[in-house]
This record gives sequence, C-alpha cells and structure tokens, in this order.
Amino acid sequence: MQSAVRKIENPVPAADRDWWRGAVIYQIYPRSFQDSNGDGIGDLKGIISRLAHIADLGADAVWISPFFKSPMKDFGYDISDYLDIDPMFGTLADFDVMISEAHRLGLKVMIDGVISHTSDLHPWFRESRASRDNAKADWYVWADAKPDGSPPNNWLSIFGGSAWQWDTRRMQYYLHNFLSEQPDLNFHNRDVQDALLDVTRFWLDRGVDGFRLDTINFYFHSAGLEDNPALPPEERNDQTAPAVNPYNFQDHIYDKSRPENLEFLARFRAVLDEYPAAAAVGEVGDSQRGLEVVASYTAGGDKVQMCYAFDFLAPEKISAAKVRTVLEDFGRAASDGWSCWAFSNHDVVRHASRWGMGEADRTAYLKVVSALLMSLRGSVCIYQGEELGLTEANLAFEDLQDPYGIRFWPEFKGRDGCRTPMVWNKDAANGGFSKAKPWLPVPAEHLAKAVDTQIGDAASLLEHYRRFLAFRRSHPALAKGDISFLDTQGDTVAFSRREGNEEIVCVFNLGSAPATVDLGGKSLQPLAGHGLDGKTDAGAVRLGGYGAWFGRFA
Repeated sequence: MQSAVRKIENPVPAADRDWWRGAVIYQIYPRSFQDSNGDGIGDLKGIISRLAHIADLGADAVWISPFFKSPMKDFGYDISDYLDIDPMFGTLADFDVMISEAHRLGLKVMIDGVISHTSDLHPWFRESRASRDNAKADWYVWADAKPDGSPPNNWLSIFGGSAWQWDTRRMQYYLHNFLSEQPDLNFHNRDVQDALLDVTRFWLDRGVDGFRLDTINFYFHSAGLEDNPALPPEERNDQTAPAVNPYNFQDHIYDKSRPENLEFLARFRAVLDEYPAAAAVGEVGDSQRGLEVVASYTAGGDKVQMCYAFDFLAPEKISAAKVRTVLEDFGRAASDGWSCWAFSNHDVVRHASRWGMGEADRTAYLKVVSALLMSLRGSVCIYQGEELGLTEANLAFEDLQDPYGIRFWPEFKGRDGCRTPMVWNKDAANGGFSKAKPWLPVPAEHLAKAVDTQIGDAASLLEHYRRFLAFRRSHPALAKGDISFLDTQGDTVAFSRREGNEEIVCVFNLGSAPATVDLGGKSLQPLAGHGLDGKTDAGAVRLGGYGAWFGRFA
C-alpha cells in the first residue's frame, strides 16, 4: 500500500545561516539617531521611525550601540543590567516593536555585546566588592597591592593612568581596562562565562540576529599578572589609543589578546549555533597584532563569524598600497576567516574629515572610497551619517560629554565629534533630530547635508550610496567572492572578485588627477549601474580624478 504524502503549502524557507558573509551593516548610535519624546536624546521609538531610511539605503542589517540600563559614565558601555532597557531609550516592549519592524523591512538586527566589563553599579560587582569570600568574590579581577601599596603591575587603562583601582572594602585593587567605573569581569571563572552566555540567549530568544562584540580581545588577562614590556618608540602607533596616551608605550601581551580567549569564543559560537542564523562580529583593539587576532578569532568556523581591526579606522589615510597590503595580509593569515571593514564608527574621527579634508572635491572622493569599501572582500559597516558625508564636529570644551576627550583635551578631543545627531531635515529645529536641545549640538555645517536635501539628487552622496548598494546586491561576487589584486601604479588600486562563474574587475583612482590602468590589453566589458565614470581604451581603463570602473574580461 502506497503511503500518503502530505503536501506542504508555502513552506517557510530555511534561514540563511550565511547572511552575514558580505552583509552591509548600518551602525546606529541610538543617543544621536532620532529623538521621539522631546528630551534631546535619541531612543528606540526614534529608531523605529527611521528604519525605512536604512532599508531604502540598501543595508542588510543594523548594529545598534548599547541601550541597556546604565549610569552612562561611558554612554551605555558601562552596563548595570544586561537584561533591560535604560528608560532614556524606552522599554523592552519598544525593543520588541523595533525588532518586528526591522524584520518586516528585511533588516537583521545586531546589538552591542559589552561583556568584557560592567558598570561598577552592576549587582554582580556590588556583591563582588562586598567581601573576599562572597559567592561572586572572584567574578571580577582582584589583586593585592605590592608591599609598597602600589598597583599589582604596570598595566594601563585606555582612558589614561593605571588600569587598577583601589577598593577600600576589600583592601584590594580591581582591574579596569577603561574607566574606573567599568570593572573587568574575570573570564577565568567559568560561572562568569555561563552568566554571560545566558545573557546572550536572552537577547537571541527576544529575536536579535546577532551581536557586535565590544573589545572582544580584552576578555582574558594573564593570570600571572606579569608586567607588560615597553614598546620601542618606533613601533608605537595610535590605532587603538591616541598618540598622547601612554597606553601606546606598552606591548600589551599580558592584559589582552590572550590565547585562552579562543576556548570561550568557541563556547559563544556554540550558543549562536543553537539558533537558526545568529552571527557575531568582534571589535579587535590591538595595534601590534590586529590582523593576527582577527584571523585566529574567525578561522575554522567554530568561533565568531567575523571581526574587524583598526587598520582602516586609524588616522593614517587610506592608500592604494595600504588597501592591498591589509587585504593580502589578512588573506594569508586566515584564508577561511572573514573580516568586516569600516572607515568610520562611534569611536574615531569621521573619515570625511580624517581623510577627505584636503581633497579637491571631497564629495567625489567620498564616493570613490565608499565604492572601494563596498567592493572589498569582507562584510561592511556603515556608520550613521557617513552616507550624507557628515564631517567631524568641532565642539567647544564646554559641550563635551565624552570622559575620554575631557581627560586628554585639547590634544585629543575625544569621540563626541563623531557622535553628534543625525540631520534629517535642513530647515527643522536641530536638523529634525529633536525639538529639544540635543545632548550634543548639531553643527550648522551639517544642516546642508541633511537627508531631505540629498534625496532625489542623483549627484548627491546619499543617492550614490543607494545606487552602489543596489549595484552590489545585483552582483554576488562583490559580496561573497574571493579577491585577487592586479598590479597598478600610484593612487590606483585594482582587483578582481570571483564567485562561482562570475568575475568582476574593480579599478579605483583615489587621487584627484586622471589615471590610466593597463589591464594587459585584454578585451574589457564594462558594467553599468554604479554611477562612476571609468572608460575603457584598448585593454586599459581610463579614470578621471576619484574615478572607478567595474567590468569583466570579455
């Protein structure tokens, strides 16, 4: 007897576990995205009202910087409750609506996982500092003073000074890689790991699609608490911390990027794999070993899916040579790993100012470097406002909120200049961000770049982003393909991207003068739809200043 076969109508398609590979992720800094209740601070309802902007841009996902309960000493990166929303941003119900609306628009949602440290007001730390023998006494990194009362070793905080803070209750020092109000969790304690993995499951159960893991290489310290060695002056750079910060004087081999982290990341990945298509991208702050760490954290398919280092977030201007060096070095270090590239975020000077200030045509320059970013092998992060060409705000000292900038002013002005509010409407109060005085001022020069001034203008940077993201989406090789560099000269960079039977040749001129790139006399077939101006001539590509060309070998 033939068994009956039940016909399934409209089966739900299987989740794409690989959605993150080549995804374009739009970073939202919630304090500065959109205020919905008139208190001058952005919030979750504000985000909900502007998600269509991100979907129309063509992004695949949003990454939302912290919105958890916090005393806001470091503006949400000091968390006092991992499982709730800070009232200034809204409620868990608002969060659920936001998830639903993002998914309706086809956007994945990634949230900030700030698990290397907590606020000193977190209940875990309150209990830990109460005595040396309570249930959470070993949940943070505590150490006795040296015989002379000085800190246990020479480790430094990124925010300046010693990384150790004396506590009068326990008569011990505790470790803080950032502010003293941000004590570091002790990942050598398995119970700490378990608690953080439970936090991860809480948000995955609530519908998030993944995490951006803050300071992913800071989780473990050396249990021996050895002094870091000095770093020779010629090897110091300011990728992780500004040059005026003595943090750069050390080789940080004992206080971060420890090998023990690999086992925890495997545990974290196992939790992600319990869900249909969860993914994570880690932030690697290590000026000496950044690419090496990214490679080890993403290789093998059993840790996080992707990471980013500070190679393109550093003050050093992007160049054709640097692009090739960084991408090829990463390819050699982790052929099966995956990176996530960004030119701007909430921690660095906006690249429109960092790189574009001296360019003859800044808008044209920003167009070509954005096309380059979105053509590299890896995923992409776009920071809110970069699609408008927002520049770094020049704020007065009395307007500063960032403790980092206040500490090192005026040689380093902190991170407030890249965190000023989004500008939506040129003629509205505060650019349409808020009807009240914003928590940071809206620069007058940003108003001319507001969203409503650029929509529909084919020559605008915003329409370029939309156009190029649509072009990228129509060619899978640009998102997921392998990369092979071609030899070029001067300010030009060229490579091919290959995925399956598709190969696309990408050629860029990062300089203001016209350039010609010889591709060996091969017949060339141009691709349309990207809006950039390259032309072909007898096996060569001719580019105007800040030009680009995309095509195939015929």
